[in-house]
Amino acid sequence: MAGTVSDAGQKLFCFGYGYSCDYLGYELQKAGWDVAGTTRDPDKKAALKERGVKAFLFDYQKPLQDPKLFLDGVTHLLISTPSDDEGDPAFNMHGEDILGLENLQWVGYLSSTSVYGDHGGDWVDESSELIPSSKRGSRRVKAEEQWLSLHHSAGLPVHIFRLAGIYGPGRSALDSVRAGMARRIDKPGHAFSRIHVADIVQVLLASMANPAPGEIYNVADDNAAQSHEVIAYACTLLGMTPPPLIPYEQADMAPMARSFYKDNKRIRNDKIKQALGVSLHYPDYKSGLQACLEAEQQAVNASSCFL
Repeated sequence: MAGTVSDAGQKLFCFGYGYSCDYLGYELQKAGWDVAGTTRDPDKKAALKERGVKAFLFDYQKPLQDPKLFLDGVTHLLISTPSDDEGDPAFNMHGEDILGLENLQWVGYLSSTSVYGDHGGDWVDESSELIPSSKRGSRRVKAEEQWLSLHHSAGLPVHIFRLAGIYGPGRSALDSVRAGMARRIDKPGHAFSRIHVADIVQVLLASMANPAPGEIYNVADDNAAQSHEVIAYACTLLGMTPPPLIPYEQADMAPMARSFYKDNKRIRNDKIKQALGVSLHYPDYKSGLQACLEAEQQAVNASSCFL
C-alpha cells in the first residue's frame, strides 16, 4: 500500500457514513483510531454503534445539534453526503463549525467523475474541462467549489477525490447477475470507468499520510470498459449464461439509467500513482470481480463455522 496512517489518538468523522466510508473506518479502527459519522437511518446508527462507530442522525434537512460535541477531537474529516441544488449539505449546515476545529489535519470530499460530463470517449484528467451533462454532475461541481472555497479563503486542508463507478463485495455486477437484474446494453464506443472500494481506501489512506491541500485526484482503475463486458465476465465467474446483448437504441431504460450512457469518457489515474504512490490492487474489472467473489465465499465459509 502506498501510504498508511497508523497513529493512534487520531479521529475520523464521516459526513455520510456509507459504503466507502465504512471500509475506510474499518481500516482505521484496526489502527487504533476513533471513528464517528452520520447516517440517515436509525437502524444503521444502532448497527454502527455495535461496531464501535459513534453515529449521529443527519437527515440533511436541518443541522446536527451540538456540533462541538460530535466534532470534538476530529483530526480527519471525510465528506460523502449526496449533494443537492444548494451544493453539499454538510458544507451549508456545518462549514463554520468545521472551520473552528483546532486539530483538523485533513479533509476529503468524495466527488464523482460525473463532473466531467461527455468528452466523446476521450481520456480526461484532473485538468480537463468540467462540462457536466446531468443534474448529478452539476451538483457535484458546485459542492467541489464550495469545499475548495474554504481552502482558498481559510486554509482548510481540503482534498477532492473524483470517484469512478464504485463496486466491491456486495455491490458489484455479481449481485445484479444473481438477482436477475443485469442487462447487457450495447452502445459501440462507449466505456465506463470503475474503481474497487479497496482501492478507494488505499488512495484515501495515502492522501492522509501525505496531505496536499487543494489537490484533486481522479480515483479510477486502468481499464475503462463497456458495461456489457463486465456483466458477461460476472456471468462467467458464476457459471451462468449471460443475458442477451441489447442495442442501446432498443433498450427500455429508466431516465436515470439512460443518463449514465449520455457521458462517454475514459478517466486517467496517473496522478494517484505518481503523486500518492498508489499501486492499484485491482487495476481492471476482472481482477476486481474475482476478488469480490473470493471475499463473498470467505464470508460464507466464516459464517458456516458458527452454524
